[in-house]
Amino acid sequence: MGDARNAFSPLATSSILFYLNGTRISLDASIVDPDATLLDFIRSQGPGLTGTKLGCGEGGCGACTVVIQSRHPRTGILQHLAVNACLAPIVSVDGKHVITVEGLGNSENPHPLQERMWKMSGSQCGFCTPGIIMSLYALLRTAYSDPVKLGRLTVEDIELNGALDGNLCRCTGYKTILDSAKTFVGEYLYKAQGGKLDEDYIVPVNYAAANMDHGEVVQCCKPNPNPSDSPKSGSAIPRGCGRADCCQIASSSSDETTGKAKKYPWFPRFTFRPYKPNTELIFPPALSKYKPKPLQFGNEERVWLRPTTLEQLVGICQVWPHAKLVGGSSEVQIEVKLKAQVYPVSVYVSDIPELYFIEPPTPDRPSFEFGANLPLAELEITCKSLVDAPNATYAKGPLEAIRTQLRYFAGWQVRNVASVGGNIATASPISDLNPVWIAVGAKLIARTVEGQVELGMDDFFVGYRKTKLPPAAVIERIIVPLDGGPREVVKAYKQAKRRDDDIAIVTSCFAMRVNDEGVIEHAKFAYGGMAAWTISTPKTQAFVTGKPFTYGTLESALEVLSAEVDLPFNVPGGMPSFRKTLALSFLFKFWNAVSFDLSIPLDGVDSKLSSNPEDVIGTIHRQPSSGRRDNSDPYAQEVVGKAESHLSGLKHTTGEAVYIDDMPSLQNEGYGALVLSNRAHAKIISVDASKALEMKDVYTFVSHADLPSPKANWWGSVALDEVFLAVDEVTAYAQPIGMIVAKTKLQAQKAARAVQVVYEDLGPPILTIEEAVAKGSFHEQYDRRIARGDEIDSVLADAEHTAEGTTRMGGQEHFYLETMACVAVPKFESGEMEVFSSTQALNDCQRWVAQVTGVPRNRIVARGKRMGGGFGGKETRASQLAAIVALAAKKSKRPVRCMLDRSEDIQTTGQRHPFLVNWKVGFTSEGKIVALKAHLYANAGYSLDISGGVVDRALAHIENCLYIPHVDVHGRCCKTNTVSNTAFRGFGGPQGMAVSEHYIEVIAHRLGLDIDHVREVNLYKEGQETPYHQQVLDWHVPRLLQDCRVSSDYDRRHVEVDRFNREHRWRKRGIVLIPTKFGLAFGVKAMNQGAALVHIYLDGSVLVAHGGTEMGQGLYTKCCQIAAQELRVPLDTVFTSESSSNTVPNAVATAASAGSDLQGHAVHNACVELNKRLEPYRQKLGSDASFASLAAAAWADRVSLSATGYYQAPGLGYEWNNMKKTGNLFMYFTQGVAATEVEVDTLTGDHTVLRVDIHMDVGKSLNPAIDYGQIEGAFTQGQGWSTIEESLWLRQSGAIFTQGPGAYKLPGFSDIPQVFNVSLLRDAEWPNLGSIKSSKGIGEPPLFLGASVALAIRYALRSARKDAGITDVQDFRLPLTSERIRMAAGDFLARKGMVEKPEGGGDGFFAYI
Repeated sequence: MGDARNAFSPLATSSILFYLNGTRISLDASIVDPDATLLDFIRSQGPGLTGTKLGCGEGGCGACTVVIQSRHPRTGILQHLAVNACLAPIVSVDGKHVITVEGLGNSENPHPLQERMWKMSGSQCGFCTPGIIMSLYALLRTAYSDPVKLGRLTVEDIELNGALDGNLCRCTGYKTILDSAKTFVGEYLYKAQGGKLDEDYIVPVNYAAANMDHGEVVQCCKPNPNPSDSPKSGSAIPRGCGRADCCQIASSSSDETTGKAKKYPWFPRFTFRPYKPNTELIFPPALSKYKPKPLQFGNEERVWLRPTTLEQLVGICQVWPHAKLVGGSSEVQIEVKLKAQVYPVSVYVSDIPELYFIEPPTPDRPSFEFGANLPLAELEITCKSLVDAPNATYAKGPLEAIRTQLRYFAGWQVRNVASVGGNIATASPISDLNPVWIAVGAKLIARTVEGQVELGMDDFFVGYRKTKLPPAAVIERIIVPLDGGPREVVKAYKQAKRRDDDIAIVTSCFAMRVNDEGVIEHAKFAYGGMAAWTISTPKTQAFVTGKPFTYGTLESALEVLSAEVDLPFNVPGGMPSFRKTLALSFLFKFWNAVSFDLSIPLDGVDSKLSSNPEDVIGTIHRQPSSGRRDNSDPYAQEVVGKAESHLSGLKHTTGEAVYIDDMPSLQNEGYGALVLSNRAHAKIISVDASKALEMKDVYTFVSHADLPSPKANWWGSVALDEVFLAVDEVTAYAQPIGMIVAKTKLQAQKAARAVQVVYEDLGPPILTIEEAVAKGSFHEQYDRRIARGDEIDSVLADAEHTAEGTTRMGGQEHFYLETMACVAVPKFESGEMEVFSSTQALNDCQRWVAQVTGVPRNRIVARGKRMGGGFGGKETRASQLAAIVALAAKKSKRPVRCMLDRSEDIQTTGQRHPFLVNWKVGFTSEGKIVALKAHLYANAGYSLDISGGVVDRALAHIENCLYIPHVDVHGRCCKTNTVSNTAFRGFGGPQGMAVSEHYIEVIAHRLGLDIDHVREVNLYKEGQETPYHQQVLDWHVPRLLQDCRVSSDYDRRHVEVDRFNREHRWRKRGIVLIPTKFGLAFGVKAMNQGAALVHIYLDGSVLVAHGGTEMGQGLYTKCCQIAAQELRVPLDTVFTSESSSNTVPNAVATAASAGSDLQGHAVHNACVELNKRLEPYRQKLGSDASFASLAAAAWADRVSLSATGYYQAPGLGYEWNNMKKTGNLFMYFTQGVAATEVEVDTLTGDHTVLRVDIHMDVGKSLNPAIDYGQIEGAFTQGQGWSTIEESLWLRQSGAIFTQGPGAYKLPGFSDIPQVFNVSLLRDAEWPNLGSIKSSKGIGEPPLFLGASVALAIRYALRSARKDAGITDVQDFRLPLTSERIRMAAGDFLARKGMVEKPEGGGDGFFAYI
């Protein structure tokens, strides 16, 4: 042992050499924390390198993506690999070139990719944008340099092959990102005459691939329909639409030779920087000659070793048999960061060339062999090339099975670095590949100091994360036999919550050989997700072997398999019925695949099989997305109404946009880490931070005892019913108890885990709404009702028909890409403090920081420049972190910073409210609804927060677009031992509207009527009153429905869907056309106010400040447009720096989609005042005077060039619980409709969205480019809420299970509609609309339209259930996950797979709150 240690150490160095954006870095790793990642290093380099973001810390969101440029260890070919910097250990970049978003360009000289993403509105909050840019950059570079790509980039490369599967965006809806990327589709290697490459070749902009119709021509604008809105003469802005080729500008609007008006390209038309592939960053020549040396560095807790030969690795394992071998680090880093796993010796093995070999099959050797270090991405590409090879003599089934599983294995960032050997050794029970190795009879060769060991994969896995790999052994190679012959069929299947980049729920592989007589000679079936390790099914295999390949054999095999893979009701991982049903469904699919591939008919199964075999044996595959926007701006003025790109968009794409944690570190700064409870309902017996305080570079521990008084600990939005820091009791898992402050984030987190808390449990926690209702656990401060009409029970008793039901909706995690973040800077004078917070409510931040630090509010300045998304989640809950950080800064007398990790953020900040609604309706035989009675229950969590307002809005939207004369609806907030739930885009409105879709579905089913008819006969008419006595004015939903019906070809497609469903058994389609009506205003009258401060400087530039905050919704951009329009100056002379409590005091939260209405009006009013002051100088100096000269003249006369603006929304004043008519609840209603079509695989629960057409009434848009993005992004968020986004709690502990992208699934690039069309209402009148420039708020209203995806799935399932003999209405429960889709189909496999709760047995593994 000593010899091996001594043999390695003298060779090893701690010096790591790499390049960062072309700059040489020689790093002495011995001074680096061994737990630090590449992301930690990059961001530690200070300002200018903060574009690479921390979004999740587990490689699931892509915000940290960088490109690694290196030579392939086997071929020497230059490669550009997108990788997750948050997972990559620093040792992994030795000898490589790291390229971050800053290496591509900056706002002065952007890369064409950065520029196009900006101009085409591919960013909103911008936090995810640098990572997406880098994933696409890797694609562009690979298209040029990788011989496999043949110098070509295709639409399929961008959208269908998973290039962006590892990136998430919560704002945009993805379409604009894809369209931006598709402009680069084309040939990348152009050979000039003589066959030489043209080094100056420019890749043409591909307008067609980007859904930009470059050829269609229209007039670019119309005469201004409202001349009174135009600036007076003397404006510095040219007339027309602002385009250089505007049809209203004489020099460009007519042909000089003919005098006829020109025609112009379809909107929008952009001028893009040319892309020259040959001008990119080169691979540093010094690295071409670099030879890696063994590395060794670390500290007393963890040591890193990096061998460069297999011999060195084997020797290390002999000395340290329990050393952790690290390849891609995709599993290890998660264990270290999220599970606090300690690995004293870590060995990086990915720089050993001997383990990268590939040996394709030959005629003499029908097997595929490869080294254990082969990255999964390269294995996938190799398998594809072998499958595509013509005239092959080897069996291709195993190769196709490998490729199939790898296509949906994580994102490219993980696949590029994760190795086959690492995947096997990890022994995950849900590994996608391990069932393949078992089914195809693969072997692996392991190496020890004694030599090679051959191990069969059939019995390699022996327990949870346990294998038969000998101690101190290293996996060297994998051997896949390809000798199955033409009568062998191999297929692999996987089902997850989301098709792309998701871990499996159940994964499987099947191999079967059937002889010419139709007898099964060989069968091997393997499953992941059905036990604690990957298993085969020996009983089922033995049963089918030797039997004839018939449907009868299948039926019997399903019975055997059902018993063999049976699961207990409380199985770890939950979903027992779904998992068992999938196991059966996969065998059913495979059996039919064998029948199809070998042309063996299965007799007597007409009722079980579709007429189209692909429905049974295939999986749903999407096509490249397309779509259109109407992209006209008929209401555009000189600046307002123009489709301007987000003013920070270019900074988003270049990584220059500064978020809270991007701010430079301050002198003496500390980092805060929360100490969170690990009980959901318990007394705190003691808290001991002594061990933590003894750790290196730990500064202090903060608890409730450090507050100025016990009273200062209490806070809340409506009721002061929760504490910042727990005192003697915790009422939810992960409730803050204290904060450790240390020198670095890693040190603070390690110390926080060392704080010892002793608890005494107070009994089982209340987690669900049902439990709360049963125990009478409510927040007593809230009890509200809306009623209109006659006494409801009497009306229902007299109704011609009645129906009742229960609607259930789960919550939704905000998953803003930037987690909660705060920097508190004490000023050491008069108790002053500056607090930089990622918050939507700076006034609340100021209020609570002042309280916990014991000073008046005038000593606290709360500031915020931008957020990386908010969606309501940063309205109230951001104050909790800000207050704790500020308290820590006060105690430690130093600046303190904290940005929550994703798991901390999800556990502590709340979600969209789950709802349970019991309703009853009365209706006529014609489908006319006469009465509605409902009881709404929301899971508020452990504190009230603003849950009352959420339920208010749900009550006010429960009728959606339907006029119901008699209504009585009642709402309560349930008090549970879960995180305190809070505002989320829609704020209860979507939950209320979902109920309306449930009861009209039941009515249509009960009466045998078409649901569209039921909806139509109940629609509001202009001037009718809502249940809260507000008139519905400017009512455009009927027109929107008709416009959408026509533009989407809804009627014809509806007929086609029904025909498709009659002809297909296992694939079903659904189509719906639904409206939405969303009230705009805060529910609290006092909050409907805005304020602004506008400065004019002597150079003519304008600075705008207002009470709103920017979270990606474009509020800063719209307000700058309003100021530019009113002051008659170009937009580029107007700027907003930040929002702060010392420029605009007492500002309301930016929420309720009211930012533009309130703050935009305030900016407008300030500018009106400034115009009054400047008017004499306009008259005096004339129309040609510059704005700077006007300002100078006014200043010389001592006229103030600064003005405040204020606005209060008129006409509001609804009184809750007063059933008589009072004031209005809302200013107006934003309206819209969506026609949505889906396709569902009922055997797996998979679905895809085929097409969506949205028509929205947004009034006269302030900025169509921003509004289109808001519509698409909100729809996608609503789609996620209603389908795949499911929060799960662990029943045993009360902890939330879905703490990151690994368990909680957002819609990804591959989930958006394949055809996505959006149109804004034109040529309409809004005589009653008094909003700013007659625009409408748009952030929240489209979200409910995303639920049309779930409603269309329900339509599809009605056909599936009918085929299964089920005629009643499906339970209404959102989200409609793959589990619920599969089980709702109700076919014979689902019935066979059902796992019943044992009588008197316990609850399931998960709680659905």
